[in-house]
Amino acid sequence: MKSGDTFRTRAIHVGNEVDPATGAIIPPVHFASTFQQPAAGEWGKFDYSRSGNPTRSQMQNTLASLEGGVGALAFSSGMAAIHCVTMMLKSGDHVVAGCDLYGGAYRLLHKVCSRSGVDVTLVDMTDPSAVAAAMNENTKLVWAETIGNPRMSIPNLRELAKVAHAKGARIGVDNTFGTPVLIRPLEHGIDIVMHSATKYLGGHSDCLGGTLSVSDQNLLDELYFLQNATGAVLDPLTCFLVSRGMKTLDLRVRAQSETALSLANWLEAHPRVSNVLYPGLKSHPQHQLANECFEGGYGAMLTFELDDTLDRTAAACGATRLFRLAVSLGAVESLIEQPATMSHASYDPVDRARFGITDGLIRLSVGLESFEDLQADLDQAIG
Repeated sequence: MKSGDTFRTRAIHVGNEVDPATGAIIPPVHFASTFQQPAAGEWGKFDYSRSGNPTRSQMQNTLASLEGGVGALAFSSGMAAIHCVTMMLKSGDHVVAGCDLYGGAYRLLHKVCSRSGVDVTLVDMTDPSAVAAAMNENTKLVWAETIGNPRMSIPNLRELAKVAHAKGARIGVDNTFGTPVLIRPLEHGIDIVMHSATKYLGGHSDCLGGTLSVSDQNLLDELYFLQNATGAVLDPLTCFLVSRGMKTLDLRVRAQSETALSLANWLEAHPRVSNVLYPGLKSHPQHQLANECFEGGYGAMLTFELDDTLDRTAAACGATRLFRLAVSLGAVESLIEQPATMSHASYDPVDRARFGITDGLIRLSVGLESFEDLQADLDQAIG
């Protein structure tokens, strides 16, 4: 590809080159688990699919181009990708992570990594001085999200990268909500970018996967070693589905973001809604930062609060017709969920209360349905 090709063009063509053997414009899916070698002790480009697979390599090349990295790795799930990052740590190391954090990441850090003697401190990632104050000589990793889950906080990635690097730590971010359409963290000095490929990259609720992208070859080699040694790789068919999804990523995210902004504006004026958290609203505390950092919209995730009980909020979530009551996000169909009982149920109750995951909080993943239909559906559900 030409170096000046746009994001949308690269999403279609990089990693999807014409098959030289047949001329097929869609590369074949390679299901082979092992590959013949030229001679004993001589290794070809591929030898065993855990170590490398042509279909996986093509999908990784596409994502590396979109994120602006030297390479990417594809994993069996988003959590497997985050776990690979944490496997670089050892007993006695310290992690500073965001308090607006996906429940699965919270569980991994507090209930798995802690078994290996890794300490974790949660802090407000929108305050770089607080991050710096939470770090110590054993801090080896800072972990943030480009758009916090579920309270939609927006950290200043450049400032966080400076803080982490000044203390000798690496910094990784979960860019699942942001997607490379809106923001490319490697351009902001971030070391590791993670995606749950299940979400926007795949985009159709039909695959499970995770990715890591980096801009440093030595770091890529270290993560690849851990992935190959532990084996949590993405299978060829799912790699094909993610590759297909990325071709329409730019179109989907821009359209979904437009609808999400319209819904956020409408919800902000709704009499039953006490608070709306969406970066595109002027009321969002990091709205100006989002304007400076994001391209193509503010994302398709939004959170709002009802001044109501846990049970009545759950009933509202279950009363929608088009919004499907389900965890996950980022697909063509819209989803609704209650973080306190679903995506963030793994939080300790005291942390849910401390970090604003209230009983009345509702999280939306806005799909590709029309704004008018989604508005009517929410209106009848929340009353």
